[in-house]
Amino acid sequence: MAKRDYYEVLGVEKSASADEIKKAYRKMAIKYHPDKNPGDKEAEEKFKEAAEAYDVLSNPEKKQRYDQFGHAGMGGAASGGFGGGFSMEDIFSQFGDIFGGHFGGGFGGFGGFGGGGRANRVQRGSDIRIRVKLTLKEVVHGVEKKVRINKMVQCSECHGKGAVSDADIKTCDTCHGSGVVTKVVQTMFGQMQSQGVCPTCNGEGKKIVNPCSKCGGTGLVKDSEEISFKIPAGVAQGMQLTVQGKGNAAKSGGINGDLLVVIEEVEDKELQRDGNDLIYSLFISVPDAILGTTAEIPAVDGKLKIKIEPGTQSGKMLRLRGKGVPDINGYGSGDLLVYVQVWIPKSTTSEERKLVEKLKDSANFSPKPNNDDKNFFDRIKKMFS
Repeated sequence: MAKRDYYEVLGVEKSASADEIKKAYRKMAIKYHPDKNPGDKEAEEKFKEAAEAYDVLSNPEKKQRYDQFGHAGMGGAASGGFGGGFSMEDIFSQFGDIFGGHFGGGFGGFGGFGGGGRANRVQRGSDIRIRVKLTLKEVVHGVEKKVRINKMVQCSECHGKGAVSDADIKTCDTCHGSGVVTKVVQTMFGQMQSQGVCPTCNGEGKKIVNPCSKCGGTGLVKDSEEISFKIPAGVAQGMQLTVQGKGNAAKSGGINGDLLVVIEEVEDKELQRDGNDLIYSLFISVPDAILGTTAEIPAVDGKLKIKIEPGTQSGKMLRLRGKGVPDINGYGSGDLLVYVQVWIPKSTTSEERKLVEKLKDSANFSPKPNNDDKNFFDRIKKMFS
């Protein structure tokens, strides 16, 4: 099923400010929160849909990419591993603080909201960003890539616990498992109470008394992994795609970060890209321009033959429709634009000069430009407007 527009999901205009987007998401999250709608799968899906929309629209970089390319620019679920929605753990680990304590006393279950205690957030591993170089052919057809990256993975010895056994994980004596400590300070206005992260357990609510010898109690070790992912056709220089869950692992069995793939286009030796169009400069001789000829030009998948009509002027543009780069949103393909340039030799032999001089006074060789020739620059402007 096709994804809904993110602005439509949150009920905001495209020009909405960051605060308006945040307020709209908070309203949707409260309305469809699973604890308010127990067993309601439709409400749960809308809750996830709103979180996914907020994840994109609240991030200036992602928002700009979405505004330009739509869902395809985010690497949608159909692109073979990019995108693909959120789990409940994702949502509460990333956006739990947006509710501002609204769920502090009535909604338990997901992510630890409720019960008046702290929100025991699921930890999330950091993202890894890599650059992948693509040839023009790979951009046009899409490609599957394999890369090997160094990353933090869950310790195989303790399975991410950080301790030798479960019995070696104790409740923190300082915060009694809450992860926060309360301070009472006497001021001129009376007693002021504040909460902060527990300094003993760094907010985890537990301590390890017998750490794993392999990972030193972190639950993580350095390793490498070969990752395969698909890049859709039509991507562009600087575009970033996301492979979910392939970043660094998180402590305490949390959620893995993502692998962020930044696209780099390798410049083609013959074809120049301009948006979804490809441009090629074809040089022909004066005789070929006068008499006409056939020419072979490069294309993405080999060579193409084109016909040069007799009397072709320098600067003539030939358009081969659909021979360019496919649109990443699926709106067809660009064109291959062939700019014909008549090559004038810089030096000639005496015999060649005599031949040209014979033609010099011929009426046919006297310039007689028509309106189309005179408006050459106007035509160029229209092509790129």
